[in-house]
Amino acid sequence: MSHEVIDRPAGERGPLGHTALGGKDGAQGGLVLDGQTLWTGDHYNEGIGRDDIFDKLREECGVFGVFGHPDAAGLSYYGLHALQHRGEESSGICTVDTENGNAFNYYRGMGLVKEVFDKDKLDMLKGDRSIGHVRYSTSGASQLANAQPLIFRYRDGDLGVATNGNIVNAPEIRRELEMSGSIFQTSSDTEVIAHLIARSSKDFETAAKEALQRIVGGFAFLIMTNDKLIVASDPNGLRPLAMARLGDAYVFSSETCAFETIGAEYVRDVQPGELLILDKDGMRTDRYAKIERRATCAMEYIYFARPDSDINGINIHSARKRMGRQLATESFVDADIVTGVPDSSISAAIGFAEQTGIPYELGLIKNKYTGRTFIQPSQELREKGVKMKLSAVRKVVEGKRVVMIDDSIVRGTTSRRIVNLLREAGATEVHVRITSPPFKNPCYYGIDTPDRNELIASYRTVEEIRKEINADSLSFLSDEGFVESVGGNDGAYNRGMCLACFDNDYPTPVDEESDKSCSC
Repeated sequence: MSHEVIDRPAGERGPLGHTALGGKDGAQGGLVLDGQTLWTGDHYNEGIGRDDIFDKLREECGVFGVFGHPDAAGLSYYGLHALQHRGEESSGICTVDTENGNAFNYYRGMGLVKEVFDKDKLDMLKGDRSIGHVRYSTSGASQLANAQPLIFRYRDGDLGVATNGNIVNAPEIRRELEMSGSIFQTSSDTEVIAHLIARSSKDFETAAKEALQRIVGGFAFLIMTNDKLIVASDPNGLRPLAMARLGDAYVFSSETCAFETIGAEYVRDVQPGELLILDKDGMRTDRYAKIERRATCAMEYIYFARPDSDINGINIHSARKRMGRQLATESFVDADIVTGVPDSSISAAIGFAEQTGIPYELGLIKNKYTGRTFIQPSQELREKGVKMKLSAVRKVVEGKRVVMIDDSIVRGTTSRRIVNLLREAGATEVHVRITSPPFKNPCYYGIDTPDRNELIASYRTVEEIRKEINADSLSFLSDEGFVESVGGNDGAYNRGMCLACFDNDYPTPVDEESDKSCSC
């Protein structure tokens, strides 16, 4: 048996003056076995989730930053590992070595954090400040060039940018910049802000502020130069970003769960439109925009964030339990057991069970080690692929009336597969309860969603969806029930959340003809 490994980059280095840690830019990747291509691309993880047998929504990115700690790279490694659920395709860390002329050192690669970095690479990322990133890309953007942090050299030195989210008007600004001579190296929204900063004749802080004022969307930015770090959240607070302290150091993260990992103490969330400037004199607080309508993404509470994270002071596990309780109140059904689709629906399933008195059981088990299958399966195996990732526990569900709790229905294919799994394992009835309102509208703020005509709730009634997924009954949580379950600011519109994917009320102007796939 012969095999051939197609050369692929382990990572990427930057322009002259930056520490090179290996890798070959532009190389093609993949594996050929006895003449059959088993996988293609720079890394076997490339495109992970895009053709997943489970059509769940995908978060775009996670960011993590450190300022003022001698082991900034090491902290970033552990922080990004805690944020791995926000992006599994690529990861990167950039540091500033204040003991070596404030030099930039960075490394980016395709794959999981633990696959991209090892001790030797981290040891070479010297410095007491860093920005890091994990990324899940949308269709057409799976390449090392788009891995972050993006690094640039401009008139005042080096510039590193990492972001989570999406710039709604990026295509318009990009065309304007290209018409005036800018040359873009990536298809990422993030590069737009770097060009705006670099083209400004003003000092870095003013240039960054004016660049942020030009863009529209949902984003959390970490922007680093050789001597400063800027932290910014969009004017609506759509994408989460929090601050902590570790001794004298400042730490920033998309989710608070990463603070627990490194032993940092949470301080507060970065406020919408806020600009934090960190340099040798400490941290200063400024604003680049007034607070618009507060609109934190509802799907962070429903699905994306880890249960042990807090967003705007609200614990995710507790919020999901309340969603389950409210769902039980709104749409009770008599059954023998309650089970949740792992992992994001477990908390809600517990809440539903507590409210109804129906026992909670572990009726579904997720295989956490499948990832993207290494060998392309035959069609027969592909059809059985759902069982590689999720299994029904026959001894638990057999002969039982089952309430299946899930967080959302996108196209409907996932729900149908899971309902059929439970039926094949002997469930006599399967009642589906969804802890969100019907998902009818695409997201333009950094979530990879299908077009509206692919979202089953946009063109089918609840009863039609029930038939499509082969359930005995189906109910969604109401808009009002969801808002009350999460809690938050009583006086704010929708208690400070964006429900556009449910009610089509976007907090910023959006172009529905624009390409949503151009994002972080």
